Amino acid sequence: MALSIININVNVTGASTRFFYVLATSLTITDGTTVEATTFLNDSSTAATTFPIVTNGYYNLYINGVLQEGGSYLVSATELTFHTVTGTLPAGTPIIVEAVELVTTI
Repeated sequence: MALSIININVNVTGASTRFFYVLATSLTITDGTTVEATTFLNDSSTAATTFPIVTNGYYNLYINGVLQEGGSYLVSATELTFHTVTGTLPAGTPIIVEAVELVTTI
């Protein structure tokens, strides 16, 4: 039997969209605390209306520049929801939501 070589080229590209919010007042976080998407600004410094729904990718959450654990939050089209975490974020703390959508082409 002859050896057959199969060459498969897969290209993966990604597009990210970031949303920024600096707390005007302290935020006390308990399980289920939400922050509305409309409180964020997008990359163009325009008020966000919704977060994108990521179907083939992931979200990142940064608080004060620190990446948060994936299981500690959930992003929907309308809000950011905290899970299993508690604490208080002081006024002036930046919160960044990053939505990364991956596209695979063959």
